[in-house]
Parts: sequence; C-alpha cells; structure tokens
Amino acid sequence: MVALVSTVAYLGLEARSVEVQCQVAPGMVGFHVVGLPDKAVGESRQRVSAALSSMGLSLPPKRITVNLSPADLPKEGSHYDLPIALALLAAMGVIDLETASEYVAVGELALDGRIISSPGVLLAALHASGLEKGLICPAAQGAEAGWASGVPVIAAPDLVSLLNHLRGIRVLSPPRRARRCRGSAGRTSSRSRGRKPPSARLRLPLPGGTTC
Repeated sequence: MVALVSTVAYLGLEARSVEVQCQVAPGMVGFHVVGLPDKAVGESRQRVSAALSSMGLSLPPKRITVNLSPADLPKEGSHYDLPIALALLAAMGVIDLETASEYVAVGELALDGRIISSPGVLLAALHASGLEKGLICPAAQGAEAGWASGVPVIAAPDLVSLLNHLRGIRVLSPPRRARRCRGSAGRTSSRSRGRKPPSARLRLPLPGGTTC
C-alpha cells in the first residue's frame, strides 16, 4: 500500500507540485527518503521519527520508503517534514488515505511534535487553490494562508492537534484572516493569534486493538 500526500517545491516565486509517496513494506528495517532531496529534506527522517515518538507512536519494524515525485526535481527546505509525516501515518493506517490526499501540506516539525513556520506558505496556498485542494500549514501562518481566496486552511499548532482534527475527534477552529487596524500613530498593523499546543498525548487505536 502506498500513501500519497501533496506538497510543493519552491522555484523562485513559483510553487511546483510534489507528490509524497510512502510505502511501508516487509524487509530490512530502515527509513529512506529518495527523489533528489537536499540535506535538510534528508534530515526529516530524524525529525519525523522524534515527533511521532513524542506522541507515543513508534515506527513499524519494516522498510519505510518515501519518494518525492517528480524524482528529477530538486527538493530543498524543511517544509517537507509535515507531508512526509502525514504520508507515513496514512501508510501506517493511523489516518485515512483519502483524507490525506485532499490537502497540500507544508511545515517543519519540531522534535516534540510542534509544527513550525516555514517560508512560502502563501505560495503553497495559491498553488492549492489552483488544484482545488485544501492547505495544511503551521498555526502561526494560518492568517497568511487565508489571503488565498477560497482555500480551506487547517492551521495546526502541533501534530497531535492536526491528527485529532483529521480524525474528527477535536476540530480546530479556522484561522482568522489578518486584520488591519490603526494605532495611535496612524500606522496600520496586522495581528494573528496562535494557540498553545495541548500537552496531552494522542490516543490512537491501532490495528490489533492496541492503543498508543
């Protein structure tokens, strides 16, 4: 079984489609990322593994292969962390395959599962709009992504909150579009509100009736 999640590669001011394909199969245990990744993308294996571990999930003792397609397009940046994690979780059966494929995802993962801001979210939102898909991005950039008209945005502070939202356990509030207001000096400013990540661990039913 291969799980698919959409993301983007940034080429200047252009966003190009990238499909994150993840397969979990029997064989020698390992976690491999292929598809012309740079060093930051290659290091996503450690960040994704640590983020899942912080939630009480462990990688299956199988061969995990992640392919970033098209394979001849250079992949640069840490924003591939989140789509790789979602594709892996879909391949593990933690989230629904079809749900994962309905969004373009961008965001860096911290070792404790927080979703950290990454450059280019507005470009990713505009690209998602062209594909008629939603966008999953860091909570701190939800207001920025909201400027792309008509794009359903899931702005999550951490991986636990995102998975609970996708599973319908605890739905995240839609991000507020940044508002312009005048200060005492007559200048305009914009403010967006973030949410603190919950400290509770995710309770996920896994195959075989066990939970993590």
